[in-house]
Amino acid sequence: MKNFKLIINLIIVASGFMFFQCTSEYTPIAGADGKDGIDGVNGINGSNADAAECISCHSNSYRDPIYASYDLSQHAAGATVAYAGGRASCSRCHSNEGYVNYITGKIAVDIPNPTAISCTTCHDSHRSFDFENDGNDYALRNIEPVILDLTDVNYTIDYSSTSSTSNNCVSCHQPRSKAPIDEDNDGLYLQANQRFYPHYGGQSTMLEGIQGAIIANGTTPYPEVGSAGHRTGASCTACHMGTSPDGDFGSHTFKPSFSAPVCATCHTTVPTEVTGLAADMEALHNKLFELGLIDEDGSTLVQTDMIPFKTAQALWNYKTVEEDQSDGVHNPNYAKALIKNALEAVQP
Repeated sequence: MKNFKLIINLIIVASGFMFFQCTSEYTPIAGADGKDGIDGVNGINGSNADAAECISCHSNSYRDPIYASYDLSQHAAGATVAYAGGRASCSRCHSNEGYVNYITGKIAVDIPNPTAISCTTCHDSHRSFDFENDGNDYALRNIEPVILDLTDVNYTIDYSSTSSTSNNCVSCHQPRSKAPIDEDNDGLYLQANQRFYPHYGGQSTMLEGIQGAIIANGTTPYPEVGSAGHRTGASCTACHMGTSPDGDFGSHTFKPSFSAPVCATCHTTVPTEVTGLAADMEALHNKLFELGLIDEDGSTLVQTDMIPFKTAQALWNYKTVEEDQSDGVHNPNYAKALIKNALEAVQP
């Protein structure tokens, strides 16, 4: 019986070798060639990038002064970067990681370990190396028009006519909230918000001349939207990033100076158009303080009782001009109209 099983096993093994041998000696027979596939679409010829042109910016001698000036900026200080750690809505402008998420279309989230605004926050890669025809985009993450997604999705700000690179600034330097609206039409308003202002980044809308409170029956007319001289003939980058002999303004300090080339063409001192604004601001501050709407430092005070709607609008306009931080220079006629009409509104 054992011998019979042994014979059966030997037959199986031998058969395996037979099949292995047959398979290993098999030679495929070549068939006819198939039809050629469809040709692909021709690509666009690239530009012949000049290495010297790249080196002119991508070299230590060019970048070191930028790093030095950036160290003097508020962006580099990173004083408010902590807001990105616990407030998703703040992260997009208060941290490097949050801004990258925002500009690349990702959902706003809390950043566990946020870092301050840095080079890679605003700069990524060039869209084109044909600077002669396409212009130098400085590898900015955004040069496209910006929709005011926090306050008015139907309004877009576009600085392309003066400097498309300034659009990158608008991405963050836009308000977070709008002027109050008398929804009940009863002429009263409960000011219960300690942050009753457009936020600290309302520079783009001030320059545009929009989103201040339009107080009914105000006697000072508002200028046409987008008509300010700094809106039509200058730009964020031209005024805030000009050249400086000693590096203490312009470039990546983002500090403007009347000695910057673009400013010096029109100004040698503070623009005369803002004359009278400081006095009006002081008068309005004193009145709002008297009414208990702000403290001595100008900080907004929460109210427990309803106040006249016009008074709330006056407060909004005061904070709009104050938080713009340009002392009216961004849009002098608009700033003066906001404050003059606000002064009228708080008079008994």
